[in-house]
Amino acid sequence: MTTENDTREPGSDFIRDIVQEDLAQGRHKTVVTRFPPEPNGFLHIGHAKSICLNFGIAQEFGGRCHLRMDDTNPTKEEQLYIDAIQKDVQWLGFDWGTHFHHASDYFEQLYGWAEGLIKAGKAYVDDQSPDEMRATRGTLTEPGKNSPFRDRTVDENLDLFRRMRAGEFPNGARVLRTKIDMSSGNINMRDPVLYRILHSTHPRTGDTWKIYPSYDYAHGQSDAIEGITHSICTLEFADHRPLYEWFLANLPVPAQPRQYEFARLNINGMILSKRVLTQLVRDKHVSAWDDPRMPTIAGLRRRGVPPEALRDFVKRIGVAKANSIVGADILEFSIREVLNKNSPRRMAVLRPLKVVIENYPEGQTEEMDAVNHPDDAAAGTRKVRFGRELWIEHDDFMENPPKKFFRLSPGTEVRLRYAYFLSCKSVVKNDKGEVVELRCTYDPQTKGGNTPPDGRKVKATLHWVSAADALKAEVRLYEPLFMSEAPDAGNFAADLNPKSLEVITDARLEPALAGDQTAVQFERLGYFCPDTDSKPGALVFNRTVGLRDTFAKEVKGGGKK
Repeated sequence: MTTENDTREPGSDFIRDIVQEDLAQGRHKTVVTRFPPEPNGFLHIGHAKSICLNFGIAQEFGGRCHLRMDDTNPTKEEQLYIDAIQKDVQWLGFDWGTHFHHASDYFEQLYGWAEGLIKAGKAYVDDQSPDEMRATRGTLTEPGKNSPFRDRTVDENLDLFRRMRAGEFPNGARVLRTKIDMSSGNINMRDPVLYRILHSTHPRTGDTWKIYPSYDYAHGQSDAIEGITHSICTLEFADHRPLYEWFLANLPVPAQPRQYEFARLNINGMILSKRVLTQLVRDKHVSAWDDPRMPTIAGLRRRGVPPEALRDFVKRIGVAKANSIVGADILEFSIREVLNKNSPRRMAVLRPLKVVIENYPEGQTEEMDAVNHPDDAAAGTRKVRFGRELWIEHDDFMENPPKKFFRLSPGTEVRLRYAYFLSCKSVVKNDKGEVVELRCTYDPQTKGGNTPPDGRKVKATLHWVSAADALKAEVRLYEPLFMSEAPDAGNFAADLNPKSLEVITDARLEPALAGDQTAVQFERLGYFCPDTDSKPGALVFNRTVGLRDTFAKEVKGGGKK
């Protein structure tokens, strides 16, 4: 894990070291990487790591990075996902220029190369059912068994393969397999499938194709066609590398890319399985792919996470060869670091409690100067209206407080931010005995929150909103989607947090928030942003992250978490 002051330069992780060495030794003149997502869902924060790595390396070494859709499974892919992926990559700050590609761009070439393998006696059509193929594949300790169709003649294989393409056979009736080694210690080399029959409409090619290439076959050859120099993927593909290289060695490809693996991103309390994320949406555990509780890039964006924060997070956790789990507090630290610098300050009351200042003249109001950012004088100030009736946070008052409660209670005095010292004299309750209003007095000699002439001090400063012109708003407070630090992907529903979303419908905001369209800090409460999916004119804010930051202590103290 890196520290707050760490700045990464090219060559500061093992993949960048490889790239730098390849350029220095003249193995490549230009670095070409690619990000090849399958458009069967929205991208998540784990993809952000891969995006930043592939596009970042291309930028740092003066090369280029391609965006390529791995669109080889039309049963799960949609144009909606293709559009979302492009939006996410651009939002993160990266651009593929003219190099936006699809695996389907190469379907004809891939088919031709597959026929070449058949003619060379290195591929055959297998009529076994999926269950039969699984049964004969073997295990990690036992070799597989040759298919009874493995020794078909070239002519018979070509005829069947062409008829598969023509759509003569139903789904699952036949597959095309490579003829490698059913006794290989690497199960991926035991005659893997190249093509399967799928009668399904493709988002780009329509009903032209009835057969589709496997990922293992398509992605390496797509890399070669595009001249990719460094094929960077996550560790689960390490066992697939021999197959990747076998195809490159046995096909007349125009280039010989090399595959390198890095550790995928795992974050405490999150599930980054696209299967689970799809089920969360499908089963309506969340509102959509961009629900702010989702770890999708779209969800994080809607929640108000800045792209700079995700880039900083990826930089901070680094690139490793071994899988590990990252604390969610590191992500929150990166988010706060960016928002603290860039977010204007505003006052908002989420759970309003009415305050009536009995010694303040009725009908009188005045404007107080409030700073927009305490660390940026250039951000200037704004006016906030003060009057006889205010809203404060219900949590900032206790009728019978414990010893260390320093906020407002009967007989105590606090400072109102930018305004005056305030004392509580009495409370008003409803029929249920609940406090609904406070009767208070103020000290006119403390305007601006200044210490009075007698030098007395207070131990708490409260935020507030004028009741006369406060805006009523909806505020959504988000907590982790799962209750467990290690939710079970196999039974994720059991770990769902029933309190992951709290909707407050009666929040009160200062008028300046009506025009804020970017992230803001609600003073003392956290960072919030306007919800981008709400009805036009509706005042709805999402909490991005709270103010508390435990990881900051670790970083600034020089420790490691």
